[in-house]
Amino acid sequence: MARIQPPDPDQVQEKSKKFLDAIKAKSGRVPNIFKTMAHSPVALQAYLGMSEALGNAKLPVKVREQIALAVGEDNQCHYCLAAHAAIGKNAGLSPEEVEGARRARAADPKTNAILQFARKLSAHRGNISDQELEAARGAGCSEEEIFEILTAVALNLFTNYFNHVADPAIDFPQVPPLV
Repeated sequence: MARIQPPDPDQVQEKSKKFLDAIKAKSGRVPNIFKTMAHSPVALQAYLGMSEALGNAKLPVKVREQIALAVGEDNQCHYCLAAHAAIGKNAGLSPEEVEGARRARAADPKTNAILQFARKLSAHRGNISDQELEAARGAGCSEEEIFEILTAVALNLFTNYFNHVADPAIDFPQVPPLV
């Protein structure tokens, strides 16, 4: 059971209602994370703003979903793992790529370096070494991509932490624990 229940949709602030309507119009439904986030129009706006900005990223959507899976696994966010496994599948990730991303691994060398960098950002709270930064650069990441990786990690940390606090019911197919 959710630790913080989603508010009654008829009782949310008008700004939250507009955000929820926009989410439903775009995706056809409103996942529980956003229903719960509707308690705070500021939280919804923060999420949607960063998400919209990342929609214009140089990093492809598949890579952004792989980052979400790597960060979600690092933070043991079961909601985000389920959501991004499903979204990643819709973005073209195979089951093997989903599992690899959860392990911060990919067959493509540049994507692998991106996932390693993202995992280190998450695990070390942004405190990376010069060598870790150089490894990302050495794999072909531009400064723009490095900051997009950081932005994707920050957005996913926000949703991971939100889900740890609120514990919304998972409304995506659940993923099994990694062995």
